[in-house]
Amino acid sequence: KTDNRMSDYHFRATANYSRTFDNRHTVNLFGGMETTDIDRSRTRFEGWGLQYESGEAPFYPYQYFKKSIEEGNDYYQLVNSNWRTVAFYGNATYSYRGRYVVNGTYRYEGSNQLGRKTDARWMSTWNLSGAWNVHEEKWFEKLAPLSHLTLRASYSLTGTPPDPSLVSSTTIFRNSTPYRLFAADQESGLAITELGNSLLTYEKKNEFNIGVDAGLWNNRINATVDVYTRNNYDEIGPMVTQGMSGQIVNWGNVAEMKSNGVEVSLTSTNLKQKDFSWTTSFVFSYTNTEITKLFNNGRVIDLVSGNGFAMKGFPARALFSVPFLGLNDAGIPLFRNEKGEVTTDDINFQERNHTGFLKYEGPTDPKYVGSLGNVFSYKGLHLNVFLTYSFGGVVRLDPKFRTRYTDMTSMTQTFLNRWMAPGDEKVTNVPGILSKRQYTQNRQLRYAYNAYNFSSVRTAKSDFIRLKEISLTYDLPASLFKDKAIHDVSVKLQATNLFLLYSDKKLHGQDPEFLNAGGVASPMPKQFTLTLKFGL
Repeated sequence: KTDNRMSDYHFRATANYSRTFDNRHTVNLFGGMETTDIDRSRTRFEGWGLQYESGEAPFYPYQYFKKSIEEGNDYYQLVNSNWRTVAFYGNATYSYRGRYVVNGTYRYEGSNQLGRKTDARWMSTWNLSGAWNVHEEKWFEKLAPLSHLTLRASYSLTGTPPDPSLVSSTTIFRNSTPYRLFAADQESGLAITELGNSLLTYEKKNEFNIGVDAGLWNNRINATVDVYTRNNYDEIGPMVTQGMSGQIVNWGNVAEMKSNGVEVSLTSTNLKQKDFSWTTSFVFSYTNTEITKLFNNGRVIDLVSGNGFAMKGFPARALFSVPFLGLNDAGIPLFRNEKGEVTTDDINFQERNHTGFLKYEGPTDPKYVGSLGNVFSYKGLHLNVFLTYSFGGVVRLDPKFRTRYTDMTSMTQTFLNRWMAPGDEKVTNVPGILSKRQYTQNRQLRYAYNAYNFSSVRTAKSDFIRLKEISLTYDLPASLFKDKAIHDVSVKLQATNLFLLYSDKKLHGQDPEFLNAGGVASPMPKQFTLTLKFGL
């Protein structure tokens, strides 16, 4: 039996002041504070000896309790957690005739989830921004065909507290009962489950942004463009120590990263007549990141896994590969290891200091993402076609290769091109299936096939163009329901996630967005929906 309880208290107080002077100057002031108190309690009771299926009749065999005591098992468990936050904030805005707007925001907050030191537990965040509404100027009419134009700029410092489920600012102890052969020798103790970091603090980000909002030909075309540069520091991640404290890997603020990007949003009315219209929406986003400081080196296995990992001088989630050199005359893959040697199985995936031999493949996060939508309307009919796209990323192909297979093994189409006879190594890079004799003579070959799964030939581009949605809506004429109890009746047939218009051929039809989801999750299913909408 498990019981979860939570009690929370929230308090907020705000004040606001707004005034316009001489019909030209507008001032808005806003300030406040808020505090949060959340207590959670979790109790777990095994309930051994209580027969739930027999009217909850008790039955307590002493052998079980004797065994449980000797093994140090918990008969019940109690876990309490407390979350406390407090914040003070203020905002000031000044506007002159609606043309020039200046805004400033300040927030000072603290949390008990952070380090004990004051400068770690408390943080100040702020934002300064300004806008020039050019269309409010008297001379704006001379800028035809522009119908509106706004220039924006902002600079800010923001912070994100660490996830309490991942890291802790204080050392966490759990009760522990060491194993003893006899119950009479039993003793209680404490075990360190996680070392605390008294310096643990917020992840911080400085961002400078400039933007333009514009409309053309009476807002028939509207565009928004933002260009930004960001500097992230005190990023949280795993930190390798010398192990003197009893724990080799701890969590802390270990990295810095810079990034820049462009975001574009465009909407247009391409054609508008009495009964027919055609509108288009286009979204484009470009992002480039680079790790500038990193106080921790990732292992080879971290760098070559499909999730990507951080390395100084590369994107935030960079993917690397073991250099593949081809197949030998027995169809076994060859690689270059950290020593510069050609090998089949001597790859140390736990190596942390010598990782320069790995081949950089690219970022697992795409650099270019966006969408394109078109809506065609004719009288009461509306056809919507919506596409999404992604370019500039890479994925790790499924690790399907191993030394032995069974009838239950799922194989990809790649196996059709595998090595089968001496000489095939000149025309294929897919290793052969080992015979039982080969595997028995050299069990180390399992490392060769594992390395092949993480080699430079087992990556693909994650680029795709997807038909995300297509829908047809029909608005029934209002005259049909003139004297009826219902109105605004429409019928909509919608299909989503239909298919990919483009993806890397190396994926053989696999969805690049789902490829590294892992577990037993299913790919995004195709959905067909019929909707009837009406008002009363």
